[in-house]
Amino acid sequence: MKHYKLNLLTLALAAAGFSASGFAAQETTADTAKKLTPTEARAKAKAEAAVEIIEIKGFRRSVVESINTKRFSTNVVESISAEDIGKLPDSSIAESISRLPGLASQRLDGRASRVSIRGFGENESATTFNGREQVSIGDNRGVEFDLYPSEIMSGVTVYKTPNATLEAEGIAGVIDMQTVKPLSRERTIQFNGQYEMTSLDKLNPDGKDAGARGTFSYIDKFANDTIGVAFAYSKMSSPNQEKRWNAWGYPDFSVDGKNYSVLGGAKPFVRSSVLDRDSALLVVEAAPNDKLKMTFDALYVDFSDEKILRGIEIPFAWGYNRGSSALAVDPATGFVTKAKVSNEYLVVRNDLENRDAKMNAFGFNADYNLNDDWTLNFDASHSSVEREIWSFESYAGTGRGDKLGVGDNLSYEFRPGNSGAVFTPSLNYGDYNLIKLGGPRSWGWSTALNQKFGVVGNDLYENTAQDGFINAPTVDDEMSAFKLAATQMLEDAGMFTKMHYGASFKTREKDKKSEGYFMTLKDFPAMVTVPEKYRMGTVNLDFIGMGNMIAYDSGAMLNDGYYVLTAESLTNQSHSFKTWTVNEDVLSLYTQADLEAEVGGIPVTGSVGVRYVKTEQDSQGTAFGSVNGLIVASPTDIDHSFNHVLPSLNLIFDVAENQSVRFGAAKTMSRPRLDEMNSSVGATYSQQVDSNGNNWSISGGNPLLEPKEALGIDLSYENYFSDEGYFSVAYFWKDLNEWIFDGKYQVDLAGVADPSTGKVPATSRATGSGKVNGGGGTLQGAEFSVTLPLNIVTEVLDGFGVIASYTAVEQDIKDPLGKDFELPGLSKEIISATAFYERNGFQARVSARKRGDFKGDVYGIGFDTQQVDIEGETIVDAQIGFDFGEAGFKDLDGLSIFLQGQNLTDEPFVSTQGSALKIRDYQEYGSTYLLGFSYKL
Repeated sequence: MKHYKLNLLTLALAAAGFSASGFAAQETTADTAKKLTPTEARAKAKAEAAVEIIEIKGFRRSVVESINTKRFSTNVVESISAEDIGKLPDSSIAESISRLPGLASQRLDGRASRVSIRGFGENESATTFNGREQVSIGDNRGVEFDLYPSEIMSGVTVYKTPNATLEAEGIAGVIDMQTVKPLSRERTIQFNGQYEMTSLDKLNPDGKDAGARGTFSYIDKFANDTIGVAFAYSKMSSPNQEKRWNAWGYPDFSVDGKNYSVLGGAKPFVRSSVLDRDSALLVVEAAPNDKLKMTFDALYVDFSDEKILRGIEIPFAWGYNRGSSALAVDPATGFVTKAKVSNEYLVVRNDLENRDAKMNAFGFNADYNLNDDWTLNFDASHSSVEREIWSFESYAGTGRGDKLGVGDNLSYEFRPGNSGAVFTPSLNYGDYNLIKLGGPRSWGWSTALNQKFGVVGNDLYENTAQDGFINAPTVDDEMSAFKLAATQMLEDAGMFTKMHYGASFKTREKDKKSEGYFMTLKDFPAMVTVPEKYRMGTVNLDFIGMGNMIAYDSGAMLNDGYYVLTAESLTNQSHSFKTWTVNEDVLSLYTQADLEAEVGGIPVTGSVGVRYVKTEQDSQGTAFGSVNGLIVASPTDIDHSFNHVLPSLNLIFDVAENQSVRFGAAKTMSRPRLDEMNSSVGATYSQQVDSNGNNWSISGGNPLLEPKEALGIDLSYENYFSDEGYFSVAYFWKDLNEWIFDGKYQVDLAGVADPSTGKVPATSRATGSGKVNGGGGTLQGAEFSVTLPLNIVTEVLDGFGVIASYTAVEQDIKDPLGKDFELPGLSKEIISATAFYERNGFQARVSARKRGDFKGDVYGIGFDTQQVDIEGETIVDAQIGFDFGEAGFKDLDGLSIFLQGQNLTDEPFVSTQGSALKIRDYQEYGSTYLLGFSYKL
């Protein structure tokens, strides 16, 4: 059986949406002489699609390229494509990705950041950059996409089904971000610029409500088109505003046999922040002859998110019970909707937070055509990220501790719409003579803090020396990878047309250090009036009824020596829990066969393969205890290894012209979160053995965790009824095993000293409490997606189009004890729709993305990850633009302008605690507007 072989360069150009008319003519002549095999037919369709793309420009062209990527991929994929570098449909990669069928994003500080696929959280998918797995700036593996500038990406492909050649693992899928390939582009010099503003006026006097971003890109070819270079530099300063209601929690109590829930306390505030990001991309391609092609790419990102937060902490039921009483109760739920308290001490907060990260990624790839049948590939890469967080809290109030100030008589009432409560105070928190620097609550419960300031026993100032706090965690994540692969073209091998072989090795080290510092005024125990030079007027807190509040430059006061610092890690074991190193070495071997055949007269193409993955992991941390109130620790070093065999099958049945049925089956895995598999534990050694026969008992991370596993099946029907349109219906099912829950495990602590004695015991086995593998269940769902160009209805509507998708997901997951478990990130419904018009240079589109309620991760105290219930939301964006060249203005050819609005309906971010009435967060961001231009030479 003779198999048709496309020239590799032609294939690459066709996949990118570029080709030449001569190529199509050559195929047409050959087609008349023989019947096409399935591979030939698909190649012909791909080439013809490429020719059509040349005649389409702008957003419609990117839509067609995305359709072709989906249509001609062996895997089940979704994609977005940019017409030119720096021209993805949205200002954020996460926003663009979240419009794809089955995908949804979670906002972090008002920006789309974390992406879930088909009901799975971000930790169950992998993210790659030009096919290489990426490090992350968080404690876990999930990538925060606002780190990556959309301005320098050419496209994103989401693999919903795997194959053996993919260099990343994820039960949900793999998200691959791609850069431009300069040898497939013409010479381009391009400038993009945007002015950005928020609909909310700056909420802090020293905040910003306007910013800008700009991108310069250059693409060219040299040496008779054998060397290609692409360079892009992007700079962004993006403001963001927020009004946030935040609750401490809602304790339950019982009166006369009736159960009630009341507000435990609140921490509402306003935030003004600026995200500054500088990024540079370099891609160099070299094809000195027909046999060799080499590509080098480098990405650098300098990311800084600076926040100014001002608000008031309001103790209520978790205060000191000074006359608090309920004024109104919801009779159906027992939820106290209105209450008052007398003589309560509030904490005025002037906080700052800086989140800085620097990322470097380098990659080298070489393809060598050994002969007509064999192609060799080598790939090497290195990526690293360093993240530092500096979160600074400054406290002020009417007096120190709980006894020396002026108490407030205030009440609250919950507003309708789950938007939090409004307070009615009796004090003026904008009065600099009343509100002074110092801790108005006895929160400094630290032995070291009391000893340092000589307040012990029944001292009036015991536990009152905390006048502020600094959280300062750091994360370093580093990964190196190498791959050697070969592709063999087969002749006369029955249904198999091509073989892929490969071996890869990657090593990763993630290191987290956690520390915090108590801040105490150098003039302790005196309260300090804010000096004039640090005063910044007041902040308006009318959105919670608190009126004006003093605003001052707390960071400058720290720098000028107003505070003394004491390390929290001396007495607080949480920092030992959150300080660790995790190492992973992963060896992978794979083989895959591409196939084509006929079954009952239906052409079938696809691939079958298997991937073997061997993992060796180890973690360094501490086993710690407490002696006389101070933390003592002993180092730990625990290793573990395991292996997995991951088979995969992808088949495409061409049931009719431009219609196909896809079937995929694969075993997949998702590695455990790095912060859950560390070896830092609280440890206690006892002379008495426990029920497991162990003397040690520990709690914390579990370095013996292994990946979650799933067997998945995908079935879909796709109909490509137009060059610009298609619709598809898909069903997916996954059987989940070895999920991760809370439980018990056993581990060897050989060589670890008893923290209380400093001596290594004779017995080393320990019973651990923490995360363990076990339990599972099934997840299934259906997807419906369509891209509909309205010119198929009538030519009068040429340029109009609709893109829409609907995904429904359901699960049946049990923990090891048989209790129901809800997957993080799972929304039962995900809907996305975009209506667009593009013709004669004018472009307009409006998009909406909707997801149902889900469990999501947010940052908690100390920047550890906390899971909360997040209410569903609908985000509406719109954009209009004008391309002067396409409109016939030849003197302005290459110039285009646009206006974009994001979150036009001011959709809030809402999270709850246990019930819809118990609002944890109600975050209002307003809308964001961008006015921009692009000029291409």
